[in-house]
Amino acid sequence: MQAILEKMLTGFGLSAPVSQVLVLALSILAIALLAYLVSRLTIHLMIPFFVKAAALSKSDWDDILVRNRFFDHLAILIPVVVVYAAVDALLTGHPFFAEVVRRLCMTILVFITARMINSILYTFDEIYKRGAAAKRKPIGGYLSVVRIVMFILAGIFIISILTNQSPWGIFSVLGGLTAILLLIFKDTILGFVASLQLVSNDMVRLGDWIEMPRFEADGDVVDVSIHTVKVQNWDKTITTIPTYALVSNSFKNWRGMAESGGRRIKRSIYLDMNSVKFCDAGMLDKFKQFTLLKEYLQKKQEEIARYNREHNLDNRLVPNGRRQTNLGIFRAYIKSFLTNHPKINKDMTFLVRQLPPTSKGLPLEIYVFSSDQVWANYEEIQADIFDHILAVLPEFGLRVFQEPSGLDFQALRVNGRQ
Repeated sequence: MQAILEKMLTGFGLSAPVSQVLVLALSILAIALLAYLVSRLTIHLMIPFFVKAAALSKSDWDDILVRNRFFDHLAILIPVVVVYAAVDALLTGHPFFAEVVRRLCMTILVFITARMINSILYTFDEIYKRGAAAKRKPIGGYLSVVRIVMFILAGIFIISILTNQSPWGIFSVLGGLTAILLLIFKDTILGFVASLQLVSNDMVRLGDWIEMPRFEADGDVVDVSIHTVKVQNWDKTITTIPTYALVSNSFKNWRGMAESGGRRIKRSIYLDMNSVKFCDAGMLDKFKQFTLLKEYLQKKQEEIARYNREHNLDNRLVPNGRRQTNLGIFRAYIKSFLTNHPKINKDMTFLVRQLPPTSKGLPLEIYVFSSDQVWANYEEIQADIFDHILAVLPEFGLRVFQEPSGLDFQALRVNGRQ
């Protein structure tokens, strides 16, 4: 075809070199026009077809492929393949230019193929994240490594195509630059190893609540990748933590609490030790009217009376024999109150205990677990419990210890004047 065109142009009086240049220019123009026409067809026909087909189908994977521009890359790939196939026919007699076009086509083919594989990887990751296994075994770090290796290989093949060198020779050169490559990819290597440890040891999952004060992170894990772990804090800010930092530093993971079926309530009230005393008959008669204490007081009084009889103790004097205290009965009341509370998990640790006395009073600690783990509900349950305890405390003749306030000093001055 080119020979015929050259003869026609020579017949019009043009010299042979000029005819060859014009034929070459027309051939290159024909290649560009072919690429343009094929690309227009793929963009305006093929892409809309796949988009509509994905919208009509019941599956989701094709819609995700559309969002990740897989078909856009495919639309670019087809014209390149057509040009590569037609270059020998359009550039006959110009082997140098034919080789240049082929190399450019091969370069574009490698690059676009890598982009298409990248779109498939993103699609697979998005589909995988919808499953329950994604929280236990996130694969974002592994896919990031695959992408890095893929683009490195694509770059090596592109250099090999452009320089007409064997890719193995380029690999050997890179082998000699191992130290430099290790320095360049230090964070990637550390992150990859750390992500393997995180996944294999099940240290972090998507959705875990973690605390890492060093990085001011306190919230849910929303993304785990080869380089970073993203934590959405409770104030809705995002903290980005290097993946290897989770292996080299300590952090707290609240997953165990979430899986246990309860959330710990651990809080103390400080009692004025001067308000602790033995109960007299009048106090016991009053406490027997409390529904939550009836059974306890009956059993306890029988136990104490039996003990005193067996040991011939004269309990007319306070130091002799066993007696009940208002604090002991109050502890029994709290236990009964919490046992009957519908939001307390009875199958987990259940303690109402005294801690060592301090200068601020006698700590009485509540150590139980709520059955509702939702933060807002948990705080509401905890507040309701201590509202009730603080309000009922005076009924047992006990006082809460608190440091003097301005109102206390004002009351002292008023009493002093009187």
